[in-house]
Amino acid sequence: MPGRAPAPVPTRGPRRGRGLARVICVRVVRLVGLLFGVSLLAFTLVYHSPVDPIAAYIGAEASPTDEQLAQLREYWGLDRSFAEQYLAWLGAVLGGDLGVSKLYQAPVLDVIADRFMMSLALMGVAWLVSGVLGYALGVIAAMNRHRLLDRLICWYSYTLASTPTFWLAILLLTLFAVVLGWFPVGLAGPVGVPGSEVTMAERFHHFVLPAATLSALGVATIAMHTRERMLDVLDSDYVAFARARGEHGWRLFRNHGLRNSIVPALALQFAYFSELFGGSILAEQVFSYPGLGSTLVAAGLGGDVPMLLGIVLLSSAFVFVGNLIADILTVLIDPRTRNSL
Repeated sequence: MPGRAPAPVPTRGPRRGRGLARVICVRVVRLVGLLFGVSLLAFTLVYHSPVDPIAAYIGAEASPTDEQLAQLREYWGLDRSFAEQYLAWLGAVLGGDLGVSKLYQAPVLDVIADRFMMSLALMGVAWLVSGVLGYALGVIAAMNRHRLLDRLICWYSYTLASTPTFWLAILLLTLFAVVLGWFPVGLAGPVGVPGSEVTMAERFHHFVLPAATLSALGVATIAMHTRERMLDVLDSDYVAFARARGEHGWRLFRNHGLRNSIVPALALQFAYFSELFGGSILAEQVFSYPGLGSTLVAAGLGGDVPMLLGIVLLSSAFVFVGNLIADILTVLIDPRTRNSL
């Protein structure tokens, strides 16, 4: 009708904000369900495992009587049913109490906090190095498609992507620590030196090989993904038009390739948290690095049930956070994907 003002057109900002808020809310609900499912599954597996926590705690040399074993089982609540044990443990976890580690004789939260910082430093450095170097190699390979440099990068990526973490760790350990003697065999500091007296140079010296192992494996994934993304960009019509206008090399990458490849690479890098955590467990075990991965293995072999369950919950939340950040970046890049997440 004449004189009626046109209806306002909604902007993309509020829509994007609502889509992002929806993704976060859905993911938080899924996190709660995931942690509950993981806790139930892990507790079930531990409950039915052949490992006896009491035998692992008192050691093989001890020979307690049946009465003493019964008292220990009653004291730890192992004489109750599965449902009673799980509900008691779940209630304590919801109250912030993960129990006491039987191997370290300390609260599980304190041990995890100390070891997690060691693993976080290792995974953080590997995450940054693999992201930066992998993206750079992927771009270089794509810009030199079918040339010698591209073939070398693809060979490196395919080889590393199919290499087991523990095998690469053993290879680096044998070459650089045993044969060449450039780096120590393992640990996070010199043997016999208290942690408070270890210098930063000594920590870095022990830190190089584990970080190099994780970084080398992460580079391959990021490099190949970035290469494929850059090839799609270089084969697009707008790049063909840009080349017709005289854009080549670095200028072409800066104007068109960077913004179309960097953010998808970041999303993939955050989704890489699960592989990074799994790789750190094997690398820490090979290098005897006192992080969360080696603690998880020690808890499993030693029957330390509270520590084992606590690390399982933490690792699940850690991997979930990485996937959540990747989903948020995906929504920020392309809001059309918010309904599919």
